[in-house]
Amino acid sequence: MMEARNVLGGPLLSCSYAPLTGFQRDGCCTAGPQDPGRHVICARVTADFLAFSRERGNDLTTPRPEWRFRGLRPGDRWCLCANRWLEALEAGVAPPVVLAATHEAALQIVTLDALKRHAA
Repeated sequence: MMEARNVLGGPLLSCSYAPLTGFQRDGCCTAGPQDPGRHVICARVTADFLAFSRERGNDLTTPRPEWRFRGLRPGDRWCLCANRWLEALEAGVAPPVVLAATHEAALQIVTLDALKRHAA
């Protein structure tokens, strides 16, 4: 199996273990066919982004104990859907990106230049 790569061409680093993120809840923003949402961008969420996401129907702040999810707070790192990050970019509320923990599959949706402009 090939090692996952980040948008800079290096090995994909973990995004967050607290809170535990990733489609697989393994701490990494990995890509694969089991994840149609493409949760491949590691971002440090902001209050503006969290409000934007809630307005778009994805409330990331409300705790969901049944999923062992405490709810996100500004400053938390989280694997975001590439399309949602792009929507946030276009709305002017894109959160900072952790490039070394963002999967190269993000480049199918977002340009490296845009990611670099928003690097954490």
